[in-house]
Amino acid sequence: MALSEAFLCLNPMILSKSGANFGKQRNLGLAEFHYSLRRSRNRIKSNGFWSAGCCSTDIKNRTKRSSCFLRCKCQKADSVNGLTADHGIPASLSGKGKVNNVQEFELKQLLKSNKEGFANGNTNGAGMITDSRKSVEEEAWDLLKESVVYYCGNPIGTVAASDTSSSSILNYDQVFIRDFIPSGIAFLLKGEYDIVRNFILYTLQLQSWEKTMDCHSPGQGLMPASFKVRTVPLDGDDSVTEDVLDPDFGEAAIGRVAPVDSGLWWIILLRAYGKCTGDLSVQERVDVQTGIKMILKLCLADGFDMFPTLLVTDGSCMIDRRMGIHGHPLEIQALFYSALLCAREMLAPEDSSADLIRALNNRLVALSFHIREYYWIDMKKLNEIYRYKTEEYSYDAVNKFNIYPDQIPHWLVEFMPARGGYLIGNLQPAHMDFRFFSLGNIWSIVSSLATVDQSHAILDLVEAKWSELVADMPLKICYPALEGQEWRIITGSDPKNTPWSYHNGGSWPTLLWQLTVACIKMNRPEIAEKAVMLAERHLSRDKWPEYYDTRRARFIGKQSRLFQTWSIAGYLVAKLLLANPSAAKILINEEDSEIVNAFSCMLSANPRRKRGRKRFKQPFIV
Repeated sequence: MALSEAFLCLNPMILSKSGANFGKQRNLGLAEFHYSLRRSRNRIKSNGFWSAGCCSTDIKNRTKRSSCFLRCKCQKADSVNGLTADHGIPASLSGKGKVNNVQEFELKQLLKSNKEGFANGNTNGAGMITDSRKSVEEEAWDLLKESVVYYCGNPIGTVAASDTSSSSILNYDQVFIRDFIPSGIAFLLKGEYDIVRNFILYTLQLQSWEKTMDCHSPGQGLMPASFKVRTVPLDGDDSVTEDVLDPDFGEAAIGRVAPVDSGLWWIILLRAYGKCTGDLSVQERVDVQTGIKMILKLCLADGFDMFPTLLVTDGSCMIDRRMGIHGHPLEIQALFYSALLCAREMLAPEDSSADLIRALNNRLVALSFHIREYYWIDMKKLNEIYRYKTEEYSYDAVNKFNIYPDQIPHWLVEFMPARGGYLIGNLQPAHMDFRFFSLGNIWSIVSSLATVDQSHAILDLVEAKWSELVADMPLKICYPALEGQEWRIITGSDPKNTPWSYHNGGSWPTLLWQLTVACIKMNRPEIAEKAVMLAERHLSRDKWPEYYDTRRARFIGKQSRLFQTWSIAGYLVAKLLLANPSAAKILINEEDSEIVNAFSCMLSANPRRKRGRKRFKQPFIV
């Protein structure tokens, strides 16, 4: 059979029905259809296939805590390997006959010849080769839509990655809360609201489940790190199936660490949905209001910690492996501050919420003061630390955390520019983590955790140290990388976090969208434009990798997944926001006047004099 005949053998219905449930919402093209043919039955189910005939669950009703899954009944047609003749598959490829070896070989050869064109966007929606090359942005939109996961026929999220070249799937076929945020923002800016609404409401149902780790249950209100859509037989009957949402709260994750940032990102996305769509009915729902309160109570719970910052363990955020960020990492504090502001904006004014809102306001003031005053470092502050006296015991102590000047690393002396500054990565008694963490600093700008002057100084630093922080691919997740004995001790000799790789100084394209929001807020979009143009040169050609390695970010990460969804979505959000800067307001938190006034009062009474003797009109607790 000639190649042209092999191509013509394919029923055109296949091309229009390929995708979730061979259905209705996705149009993947010939290459993706062939990949679907070769996928295992479970993998097909996990991406929402066979969703026709699902019985919708009432997501307004909270799932019982004794439940293990969020279920939805589905009706399945007779099939072989999950693909049916009813879906438009010709008899030669259907369950009633095996694929002829010659046909299979010729089909593979055709697909192989078409592979490069598909990867570069040279095919149309039906998989046919076209003369015109798609733009990088068009290709990104096609890939993002192909990554959509369906639950009972409804779009509910996007998989972490669609790398068909990797033999190890791990959990990259799941929907991650933090990974979906740029996807959700991209869909909102494009006017596709349903998927974001579904994501918000369905993940809310997962919040109340009591998962355990070694017989121990986490705090109520915890959001899962990720979830997977599974299709399983109903009551042992293979003719009837149901869709199941199976969440992971960290009990299956590498390192078994629960996510602190999932609930914070969920609140931020909820506010963005309301601001973008104008539909406030979602955030006003009783179950959504309850979900917000549960997250806040978990984060604002009293403990032994004396600081207003959120105490977390290593690996509980985007940096999900041991990197020495346990304690009070900046990334979590910036997200925490942003989520508090978003929640205060959305909480319904009720008598039952009065105490929670009061605690929230107190925490906002204390947190902003703590971060702005003690995490900030520039050349002036570095000189001050260099001359610190230690072992100070008094309310008037300048060196409150007993920081020893010898902690100042040699690299920082050369790195710190005369103009610019940043917020350090962590602060604990007798310990300052001087590393520059990109997400924490960027989101401090977006959330107004950093002052206006500090925000401009952070962007000044990025411009001054462009070759170190951006180089050939935006953006270093942290700088510098841990090396030598320090790397072995702090990371546990982690082979994935080798110097200048992964979370240890690797470069992550997904950070483009956060950088863009920060630059737009500070009216400096040219910085983001330069970074996006730099990324455009490589992302499509390199097949949208998860991260890049080496100091200059010149190599695709050694264990980087290709077609990483949040790399794709991060680029799209950056492009959309640069084209329409006013849309960034759905993510930005403007500085609160009450917090500014309280902060000014604290500075006038402190840090060189005793605090607490001057009475303020506002009953803020610090």
